[in-house]
Amino acid sequence: MNARPEEIVSLLREEIEGYDNKTRRTEEGTVLEVGDGIATIYGLDRAVYGELVEFDTGVRGMVMDLSRDTVGCVLLWSETGLREGSTVRRTGQPADVPVGEGMLG
Repeated sequence: MNARPEEIVSLLREEIEGYDNKTRRTEEGTVLEVGDGIATIYGLDRAVYGELVEFDTGVRGMVMDLSRDTVGCVLLWSETGLREGSTVRRTGQPADVPVGEGMLG
């Protein structure tokens, strides 16, 4: 195959223009205990109070307790399917509630 320099440059430009340079950093933890709508998690060292986390089942929780080695979070949905050893990821987003004109009055 003989590629011309113009073709190579054109292909490289297309690749560079289409490159998604957003860095995605995730932090994962492990569920140590689940019960009564509360999950205790190990490994989310950078979690912040009020942050949303997402479990491998799709359930979300809100960080409400920051201890030295663990994070405690309130589950926002059913704990069905969550168990010791489940994976949980930080979202980097605080819990929020959308507000519109109807809510404001």
